[in-house]
Amino acid sequence: MKYTFNNISKFIAAGLLIGGTLSSCTKNFDDYNKNNLGLTDGDLAADGKDLEIFFKTAQMAIYNFSGGGDPNSFQVQQNLNADVYSGYFMSPNPFGNRSNLNYALTNGWNGETFKVLYLNVIKAVDRLQKNGLDKTYPALGAAAKVIKVEAASRVTDVYGPIPYTKVGTSDEIIPYDKQSDIYAAFFAELDQAVETLKAFDAQSPMTDKIEAIDLVYPNMDNQTRFKNWLKLANSLRLRLAMRIVKIDPQLAKTQGEKALNATNGGLLENNTENFKVTVPTDGTFSNPLWFISKNWADTRINATLSAYMEGLKDPRISKYMSPVEKDPALANVQGKYIGIRIGGDGIDKTRYQKLSALNTEGNTPSFTASTAPMLMTAAEVYFLRAEAALRGWANAGGTAQSLYEKGIETSFGQWGVTSGLSTYLNDNTSKAAAYVDPYNAKNNADSPSALTIKWNDAATNEEKLERIITQKWLAIFPEGQEAWSEFRRTGYPRLFPVVVNNSADLIDTKIQIRRLPFSQNEYNTNAAEVQKAIALLGGPDNGGTRLWWDVAKGNF
Repeated sequence: MKYTFNNISKFIAAGLLIGGTLSSCTKNFDDYNKNNLGLTDGDLAADGKDLEIFFKTAQMAIYNFSGGGDPNSFQVQQNLNADVYSGYFMSPNPFGNRSNLNYALTNGWNGETFKVLYLNVIKAVDRLQKNGLDKTYPALGAAAKVIKVEAASRVTDVYGPIPYTKVGTSDEIIPYDKQSDIYAAFFAELDQAVETLKAFDAQSPMTDKIEAIDLVYPNMDNQTRFKNWLKLANSLRLRLAMRIVKIDPQLAKTQGEKALNATNGGLLENNTENFKVTVPTDGTFSNPLWFISKNWADTRINATLSAYMEGLKDPRISKYMSPVEKDPALANVQGKYIGIRIGGDGIDKTRYQKLSALNTEGNTPSFTASTAPMLMTAAEVYFLRAEAALRGWANAGGTAQSLYEKGIETSFGQWGVTSGLSTYLNDNTSKAAAYVDPYNAKNNADSPSALTIKWNDAATNEEKLERIITQKWLAIFPEGQEAWSEFRRTGYPRLFPVVVNNSADLIDTKIQIRRLPFSQNEYNTNAAEVQKAIALLGGPDNGGTRLWWDVAKGNF
């Protein structure tokens, strides 16, 4: 997986333009440097094809759809890092027994998250904005800002410092920003987006190609569409505010209460408003998580997720995953749901691919080629509001208990689970199960947590938060980037650690991985700026260094 473009900071500054399709890291990136497919004012005014191309490209690259049936870019953008570190997935493919899966972080994989942001999101949004999108179609320009913040927040939460506030403003090398400045910029951009979206009405200008352009909220009238974008902007603000609650509690409260204030347009409240990116119907693209599970058998369920869902008797389990395959060697565990331990000992694909996979099979699979990747849900927002209520923030809209239970109920509805909710909410005995590897006892583990489901108002705030975050983690599957970030922020849910740690003591097995190193391509071509970024990071450039908001202390 070789980058053939020049270093990314120079790439950003030079304004090299992207084409109309996305490309995986196995493709030739020189094509991007040769392509001068840019927007002109006429393209925007005339609803030219490039408006559709650039806006769709930005949406699709948040969770990277790779064209031509090759989802390799998404695999290294997220599935072989955050999806694993979140406790959701694990690969049965050992990749030579030294890889991200056991903390021997792989240079060729760990720059993809960085590259995709700039190549496919920021350049697309920057091009649209510089060619007048904010003036021509203000609401669409505001939606583009929300996309940019969503995409960039995921990337800064992988690395820490990244180039952001100066991108698109200079022909010089773009410096990295410290993460506190990046978050301040996010909140400012969301301010702009919210004010614009609040002003949208039926007379506001809008392209007649909006149905082809908007992959997040298709098939609805524009008034409803942009009310949903407004709710999404506020919900994203609440997520980011909560992320910084341990490092800057006052700013977190200020921004969180701004999001919660109903006069600003509201939050995601039902599953019709969920933030998901529709898979284009031209046959070129497919859901990349489905692809690498179904066609490559390169991802399987993580042992932590199967242990929690089996132990808690969670009725969503059959929606998320398939039971182990029929095999004589697995006869004693037929019908059970069993994942794979992260960094497991003796993993080989022939055997371990038979353990629980993403539910892509049967008459009603939850995941197909056309399943829209889900990036934020109403259920997540209810859990964010539950934590806000627990922290005493204004306008949470209920008690911590009522919002916690509403989050679970909304998740059940999202997954089409129509029975068992009351039993689940009132279960005060079930807990996460111990893990038994059917192939290798070295990977066995005791239950990661004694936490039960039923709300306990007499519990400490720390225990209440563990309940909220554990259920949020169960609800936002399979969105591993957000789940990993929340685990790092809170310590919840309690995840099985790696069995084999090949980090050479750079990453503590118990504390677990905190970030990815900066791109090797940046080291090769932009070493001076990388050294400045490491100084902003405040620790060595390895997987054991905490990000700015990742504070090693209790949550209260």
